[in-house]
Amino acid sequence: MPLPIAELHLHIEGTLEPELAFALAARNGVTLPHADTDALRRAYDFQDLRSFLDLYYALMDGLRTEQDFADLADAYLARAAAQGVRHAEIFFDPQAHTQRGVELGTVVEGLWRVLGRSEERHGVSPRLIMCFLRDESADSALATLKAAEPYLDRITGVGLDSAEVGHPPAKFREVYEAAAALGLRRVAHAGEEGPPAYITEALDVLGVERVDHGLRCPEDPALVGRLVRERVPLTLCPLSNARLRAVDTLADPPLPAMLDAGLLCTVNSDAPAYFGGYAGDTLDAVRRTLGLDEERLRELARNSFLASFLDDDEERRARYLAEVEAYRF
Repeated sequence: MPLPIAELHLHIEGTLEPELAFALAARNGVTLPHADTDALRRAYDFQDLRSFLDLYYALMDGLRTEQDFADLADAYLARAAAQGVRHAEIFFDPQAHTQRGVELGTVVEGLWRVLGRSEERHGVSPRLIMCFLRDESADSALATLKAAEPYLDRITGVGLDSAEVGHPPAKFREVYEAAAALGLRRVAHAGEEGPPAYITEALDVLGVERVDHGLRCPEDPALVGRLVRERVPLTLCPLSNARLRAVDTLADPPLPAMLDAGLLCTVNSDAPAYFGGYAGDTLDAVRRTLGLDEERLRELARNSFLASFLDDDEERRARYLAEVEAYRF
């Protein structure tokens, strides 16, 4: 039985395995940019974030109907549950779909068809976080937030993802203010390829409650001190950092030092179909590569539930934390 964990940095479109991608493309009459699953997997030798995003968006073209999104979510939840995930806060990218003519309602209704039953079917409690593409305009983000208002009973928060460099958080000040007024939780990718200053800006300008990645925060000791004092969670993604060349190898991420500094770090799979592993795979990879002991693994699992948006269900959070403490390796 795997260690119970919460997954807080997971792009549902990034769980699109090659086999499902080709099945959906055939279902919808879409031609993918590679001939077969083997050719597609060979394209996963990414040079940086941009090279990954180009393929990531291309494969989304097969996602067209509610059933497609339901199949995507169901496949992820089955894998996640088998690897110990008890709670998942799942990102989705509405603009990547609406720009292709897929209505926002199709995306949300399709995902929620499965997420709404995920506890019953998979034993995983879900949250849904709508991300804005930071390389699109702020006006597009505002229009997306407006279009999402009929679905806010199923959307917990907003996030910010896609190409980071050259797109500072402050660009989205207005949309985050509007999201806060609607009672939505706020997170943002920052400090993956962008500088530590983007993390500070996400905190001060966007009012984020959790930083996705935050890998580069150790470059700014004052920022580290602030993150520790304010208990701001960081959703680290070691496998994607290595595959996208944000670090040289999996042995390089400063995770142990960040934990030693008192940072509230979690370990997540990000886009597991592309980066070589789901949540349990990721935890096992850092355990083996970084030599993490049982107590450090328990700390990461504990952090994942503490960093989650389960404030509205503290009884559930306490139950998950008790599972972590009772776990025997």
